Amino acid sequence: MTKQEVIKTVKTKKIKFVRLWFTDVLGFLKSFDIQVEELQGALKDGMGFDGSSIEGFSRVEESDMLVKPDPKTFQILPWVEEDGPVARMFCDVLEPGGKSFEGDPRYVLKRNLKEAKKMGFTFNVGPELEYFYFRNKGGTEILDKGGYFDLTPMDIGQDLRRKTVLMLEKMEIEVEYWHHEVASSQHEIDLRYKNALTMADNVMTYRMVVKEVAMQNSLYATFMPKPIYGINGSGMHTHMSLFKNKRNAFFDKKNTFHLSKNGRYFIAGLIKHAREICSVCCQWVNSYKRLVPGYEAPVYISWAQKNRSALIRVPVYKPGKEKATRIELRNPDPACNPYLAFSVMLAAGLEGIKNKYSLMKPVTNNIFRMTETQRKKSGIKSLPNDLFEAIRLTEKSALVRKALGNTVFEYFIRNKKDEWDSYRKQVTKHELDNYLAIL
Repeated sequence: MTKQEVIKTVKTKKIKFVRLWFTDVLGFLKSFDIQVEELQGALKDGMGFDGSSIEGFSRVEESDMLVKPDPKTFQILPWVEEDGPVARMFCDVLEPGGKSFEGDPRYVLKRNLKEAKKMGFTFNVGPELEYFYFRNKGGTEILDKGGYFDLTPMDIGQDLRRKTVLMLEKMEIEVEYWHHEVASSQHEIDLRYKNALTMADNVMTYRMVVKEVAMQNSLYATFMPKPIYGINGSGMHTHMSLFKNKRNAFFDKKNTFHLSKNGRYFIAGLIKHAREICSVCCQWVNSYKRLVPGYEAPVYISWAQKNRSALIRVPVYKPGKEKATRIELRNPDPACNPYLAFSVMLAAGLEGIKNKYSLMKPVTNNIFRMTETQRKKSGIKSLPNDLFEAIRLTEKSALVRKALGNTVFEYFIRNKKDEWDSYRKQVTKHELDNYLAIL
């Protein structure tokens, strides 16, 4: 929509309030409501708010900030009807003079997309977000014993997925398909490929809608990467491609894998920088409880076509089809900040193209069954073992600093160090169960 179309729709639909959405550095959705009478001014000049109250946004002495709604993101919220229709718009965060705020994750992604555009590329992504339904947020009581693609009798998860998809469609968010995932009470709804900025907005909306539908049914949905010990965690496998002049820049019909040179360079960039961007794609202490061998989550840095133990996969659902050619990165999880995660993925891939990185050979063996010596011989490295190792690698990364910008980079590193410091001081149930009676 244009600004004028937004104003017209608000009047014809008799919308009472508009929610202004934006995201903090950690990926939490923030919002405040305005009366429709304030909307025209907000679209023109933005609305002021106290930035010091938002994680990573502003120091107390520099707290005055603005949010400016993006009219292209206008949607009516299908779950709010008590006092009449309520709409939402994603916003860009600005400094008081109107300059883009460097600490705004949406601006970070816009800046990286601009870099791609300078090279003639547009960046498209299609994430597969997995999540769990539990009886309530106070525990991990599962709702079913289903497995991958299972259809169980009286499947409440199936009903919840259907309701979620219908709500997403009302907000013009396209869904490809949905199904039960590998673990009990685990589900997945896949969003249709879009440009990265639209998709990052869609991911934020998706997470809200999933939780809203669950809450309406007196249940709880979580995108926590590893909520239950001993079963699969939740990932956000991210399919991506670059387009140039409306053609898929990753496609080459003559290549064995139907991958162009740019496609191979992009993969090589992701592989080379995988360890240093990992903390952004897997940003929580809990993320690394998922990234362990034996649960389908990737641990070892390699690529392949059909090998799902590899970090990067080149799907072959429609071999030789240009538009279907893409790369799938398998380590991100659904609790990341999508604006920052898509930014570092793109930056790593573009670095491979700029410097024409050579690509290692694809790995066809099950990497989980290879010995350490075999992996070393094949040049296969591992992702970080925990958040502490991941953040130390990121801290040294010139690529991540450039991709995120100094403001976000420094806050992100500081916050993740604090998270790790708090975590390592905890005395866990595992320690009490195993050590208290014998030490």
